[in-house]
This record gives sequence, structure tokens and C-alpha cells, in this order.
Amino acid sequence: MSNPESQTPERAYPWRELLQRWSDEWLDPILHEQERSEPFSSAVRAARWLGGEGARAEEIAQLEKRLGVALPSSYRQFLQTSNGWLDTTSWIERLLPTREVGWARDLDPESFGPRVEAAETFEVSDELYYVYGEEQDSFLMRDEYLPHMLKISHTPGATDVYLLNPLVVTPDGEWEAWYHAHWLPGARRYRSFWDLMNDEYEIFHDDD
Repeated sequence: MSNPESQTPERAYPWRELLQRWSDEWLDPILHEQERSEPFSSAVRAARWLGGEGARAEEIAQLEKRLGVALPSSYRQFLQTSNGWLDTTSWIERLLPTREVGWARDLDPESFGPRVEAAETFEVSDELYYVYGEEQDSFLMRDEYLPHMLKISHTPGATDVYLLNPLVVTPDGEWEAWYHAHWLPGARRYRSFWDLMNDEYEIFHDDD
């Protein structure tokens, strides 16, 4: 039996700080809000917050039971901070609350279902695949992972989506995260959901 005192403490991700900064910039009428097809609601503007209340422990437990897996820490802590989210960028409209999160093959079988699973894939070596940051080639993704991904966002009429990959897990338990879109082509891949969202924030912020 392992000694609890010897276990590495779970990393605390400063979601509230990041998401509050993101909210404030989105709601600045000069910087970004004019980019939306519809303005944010008066309730959102009054709260200065694009999210909602954090998910309760039982809501996260129900999601993990439904999925049959334990969520990675950075994504679970995101849900604890805000159970769903409005726009991150102009291309991602909504991060899903716990009740709507699910496996990509179930939520979008046309894009991620049996047809994708049966398709021939281009073999990508570990040497090429496990490259992150600006050096990676978005084309060099592994299509065979797609049906097994967790779909955590939805933008009507668009292919842009955030996905979490339980088949690639870091030593500290984080799942690989993808920004997947047909226009890339392929996916921008990150070591964790935290890394993905920080990069998305920087892209959003640099568009000021």
C-alpha cells in the first residue's frame, strides 16, 4: 500500500484568474464584444463572467461514472470553477457543461463515429507525433484516436472543436488536448487542457 504522505499533491490550476481576465477582455466593447454576432446578455455583462457556477462534486462524479473514467485534473478543476463557458475565441462558441460532455463518437457520429474508425489512417511515428508547441505539424495527428476523444465544446455550423484524448496521458495524469478543425488541416495538440486554454487565450488576446 502506498504511503499517502509520499504522494505528489495535485497541482492547483489558477482557472479563476485566467477566466476572469478572459471575461473582462471579451466584455470590453472596444476590444472584442463587437466581434460576436449577438451581444452578450445583460446578466453576463453585469456579472463580468462568461461562465456559470462551478460544477458540484456530485455533478462531476456523475459525469465520470457515465464516461467510465476519471477526468484529468486540469479539466476537472476547470469544471469546478465554471460548469461550461461561452466563447473562448470567435471560432469556439461554447464549452459544454457536465450534462452535455460526452464521447465524440456518440455526440457527433458523422464526424467521429464508425466511418472514421474504419478509415485508413496515415501512420505517424512517436518521434513526429510527440512534438508540441510551434514546432509541431498539425497535419501529423493520429486519426485513429478521434472516436475515443472526449468532446467538450460545440460551435453550431462549424468543425472547430476542443477534444481531450484519454489515449495519451502525461506522467501527472493529464490527457492530451486537441483543437481540431478541418481548415487547419488536422489538429493543434497540447499536453493538457490547461495548455490548450492558455494558448487559446494568447491567440484571443493577440487579436486585440
